[in-house]
Amino acid sequence: MSEAKTCTFPLNVEQICEIIPHRYPFLLVDRVLEITEEGNVLGYKNVTINEPFFQGHFPGKPIMPGVLIIEALAQLGAVFVLSRPVNRGRFAYLMGVDNARFRRPVVPGDRLDLKLTDMRFKGSFGKVHGVASVDGKVAAEAEILFALAPEKEIV
Repeated sequence: MSEAKTCTFPLNVEQICEIIPHRYPFLLVDRVLEITEEGNVLGYKNVTINEPFFQGHFPGKPIMPGVLIIEALAQLGAVFVLSRPVNRGRFAYLMGVDNARFRRPVVPGDRLDLKLTDMRFKGSFGKVHGVASVDGKVAAEAEILFALAPEKEIV
């Protein structure tokens, strides 16, 4: 995202792609609804039968892999962190996942609501609590750890 641009919500897929480097088929956030200065972020992913992972997870009973639910939460966090002017030109790396819990399956046709709260930073490192839900019921939650690096350090 260029220095002159500011975020107006909701952010659509094209705007999200201006902020984070993920692209289809690995872009797992369709819309960012809100970002607060405190690090509370709301977004969602529309889960469709066309997702490539459903071919093998599982044939005849498609379920979104839990690791991809966590990745969707991490990508939402990257949108928050990398949309801040101080972090433009940097890259966010997923560094760890703590206390992950999976409560219910996510299937084609679901809207996976993504919520991040309690974002904390210490230097170039951060941690955020993420909750993914469908129809108001928690599907997964985790503490997500990340690090920021200059873009030139990407190999």
